[in-house]
Amino acid sequence: MEKLAALAFLLSAFLLLVLIFPRSVHGATITSCNQTPYPEICNHFINTNFLPSTLDGADLKFPDLAHKVTMHQAIEAHQLISAMDTTLFNTKAKSAWKDCLELYEDTVNQINRSSGSNNPTDAVTWISASIANQQTCRNGFTDLDMSSNLQSFPNMLTNFSKLLSNVLAVNKASESKRNGGRRRLLSDGFPTWVSAADRKLLQSSGAGAPTANAVVAQDGSGNYKTISEAVAAAGGGGRFIIHVKAGVYKENVQVKKSNIMIIGDGIGATIVTGSKNANGGSTTFGSATFAISDSGDRFVARDITFENTAGPQNHQAVALRSGGDLSVFYRCSFKGYQDTLYVYSQRQFYRDCDIYGTQDFIFGDGVVVVQNCNIYVRKPLSGQKNTITAQARTDPNENTGIVVHNSRVAAAGDLSSVETYLGRPWQKYSRTVFMKSNLAGFINPAGWLPWSGSFALDTLYYGEYMNSGSGADTSRRVKWGGYHVITSPAEAGKFTVGNFLAGGSWISGSGVPFQSGL
Repeated sequence: MEKLAALAFLLSAFLLLVLIFPRSVHGATITSCNQTPYPEICNHFINTNFLPSTLDGADLKFPDLAHKVTMHQAIEAHQLISAMDTTLFNTKAKSAWKDCLELYEDTVNQINRSSGSNNPTDAVTWISASIANQQTCRNGFTDLDMSSNLQSFPNMLTNFSKLLSNVLAVNKASESKRNGGRRRLLSDGFPTWVSAADRKLLQSSGAGAPTANAVVAQDGSGNYKTISEAVAAAGGGGRFIIHVKAGVYKENVQVKKSNIMIIGDGIGATIVTGSKNANGGSTTFGSATFAISDSGDRFVARDITFENTAGPQNHQAVALRSGGDLSVFYRCSFKGYQDTLYVYSQRQFYRDCDIYGTQDFIFGDGVVVVQNCNIYVRKPLSGQKNTITAQARTDPNENTGIVVHNSRVAAAGDLSSVETYLGRPWQKYSRTVFMKSNLAGFINPAGWLPWSGSFALDTLYYGEYMNSGSGADTSRRVKWGGYHVITSPAEAGKFTVGNFLAGGSWISGSGVPFQSGL
């Protein structure tokens, strides 16, 4: 009940916010329901006065009114899911339902902060994350072969998903045009969205290493023996640094606070390990050994290994799930098999990392650049094919995608002769680009694998630009409508750290080196 009361208060605060500070929009705008992807739904909720009588939208511009309606429906959705009778759900179904509770609560928070932002790019990112949440709620039940339980969910969720698409379109239309061309690199090579203080922290070593707020050590020489205890001790406000000494930490960690930095003693020295998996009853979302939730913004990790040891026979088993906005991973290793690295949602940057897996092992619906990393393909189950990526963009207005830049795709020691592809489309508008990367010869000449029949082949965006290696020949690639051999630097430039991630504005402060342009 306390949470529901808090959500009601949040809605009141939100309404006051948009009345006092109406949204500032730039360039093209959507000013009526007829311009949205789902005009009938829009008209139903706005023009038929569907909102409670206490919520007067007469003084609001259309973009604010669209947010107001969507916010109200988000709170109602969360309340209805919270109140569901789950007594007939088995243990697996209850696990998926708990994921949904978390995801819908996160959605309320994402819509709330998007409505209060005058930065359309931020708003598009946060609404895109909300759309990912709706899809993930459903996925939890399908992962566990419990789809029939979805019939118990409120009927209004279908309309709510369409409201999200409408408000995403509103924000996309008002997004400022990005500056063309390359962005200037800082002198130390880091993107600018990482603060100067974080940049210094990530670059420092030896005597200049940062002073930790908490030290984790299994031998008792630190403040805590588990990472979870140190994360729980983090306060609000500024950067909270956790030094995790060398050792193997067998725990499942959840980060739900912002501004946390985890520093290990090196790849292979500090290891966080778990083995939750779909075969053992976990949803893909819930299987992560280390998970950063939507509220874990500006998370940074350095010099640490995240792994899931469930093995290929247990199917989906996530080593790390990242859902915090403006997250950075530097000199980290991610080891697993199927679904190793869940780039779940929001803006993320990976630099000088090692990523191991078999099927769909870099997957999700984040805004992601993997730069200067090693991607190691492992031996899958007998009869399986390897696919490196599975991007999950469900709406054409989402700003999400996976970009692999200046990296290397190579065989892990156990890989034999197995069909291996760059990716396959998990959702209809899947978007993935490999550019200026070295592709080993075991990449199938077709390059990309269908998900199911002709699904998404004309609506996806898959691109390759100036790759090298014996697997980079594009002459025998798929002939899908959505596949592109990129020849224009201007087109490729859309997928750089500076443009795709707007990385010049936030990565630079983390201390992680980066290449902003091509």
